[in-house]
Amino acid sequence: MRWLKPQPLRPGDCLRVVAPAGPFDRAGFDAGVARLSSRYRVLFDDRLFARERYLAGTDALRAGMLSEALEDREGRAVFCARGGYGAMRLLPSVRLPVGAPPLLAGFSDITALHALFQTHGRASLHAPVLTQLGRQGDDVLSRLVQLLESPEPAPPLEGTTCLVSGRAEGRLVGGNLSVFTRLLGTPYFPDVTGALLLLEDVGERPYRLDRMWTHLKLAGVFDRAAGIVLGDFTLCDEKDADYTHLDVLRALAEETGLPCAAGFRVGHGDVNQPVPLGVRARLDADAAQLTFLESLVEG
Repeated sequence: MRWLKPQPLRPGDCLRVVAPAGPFDRAGFDAGVARLSSRYRVLFDDRLFARERYLAGTDALRAGMLSEALEDREGRAVFCARGGYGAMRLLPSVRLPVGAPPLLAGFSDITALHALFQTHGRASLHAPVLTQLGRQGDDVLSRLVQLLESPEPAPPLEGTTCLVSGRAEGRLVGGNLSVFTRLLGTPYFPDVTGALLLLEDVGERPYRLDRMWTHLKLAGVFDRAAGIVLGDFTLCDEKDADYTHLDVLRALAEETGLPCAAGFRVGHGDVNQPVPLGVRARLDADAAQLTFLESLVEG
């Protein structure tokens, strides 16, 4: 498969904002818009403030707005307002344009849309959603701009812990563990052959992490992948337990035998460093370092 990348952005370019998942608070959203508006022209439709129970409007509304944004030739990137839940419901309805679509940015529940892109050989950006972006430091914003605009590979990311020694190269795929596992058995689960798996999560107790990880194992995912990159697992420890979520993840990673490093500042923690998906990268698990071998955007 020939992978397609979005075109690089320039200051003043138009960004579209969509809400493909859950509803969100306006203050956090406005703070994120303000960060992006300091460099780009940010456009959104007031319909994205709709609410339908735990969703940001009906499936038809959310899918229609997302497809419109992806097909809008003026919009150079599509940023998601929030994760939550709901993006998976849109997968059969989302229209990807012919050729390279605009750059898609988001994380958490947006993993479902990243997977859709990956199944079609499109690169995308695992990055803060609008309601998280306003709380991120300047270093996150600087890295975000670099990824959006530069034809050079992103600077390496540093983790904290080697769980399984070794080195591996491959395309980086994945995202939120909970969402990623729910795509198994559907047409929207990407090809993980030779890939580096990026996984993160929030609020999942260790036994649930074990269950989801074992689901991937039983489905043969770790037999096909080349390595594992673990981001933040926020609020995932069991109260009063004599073990941590990292103890559990270490044991699970050792069972795979794949090079694995943890502690990358990616996910639901205080820092969510943007990471390109669908690009080739190198994992040095012993050094807990992830090096990107190509840019997110076209050169």
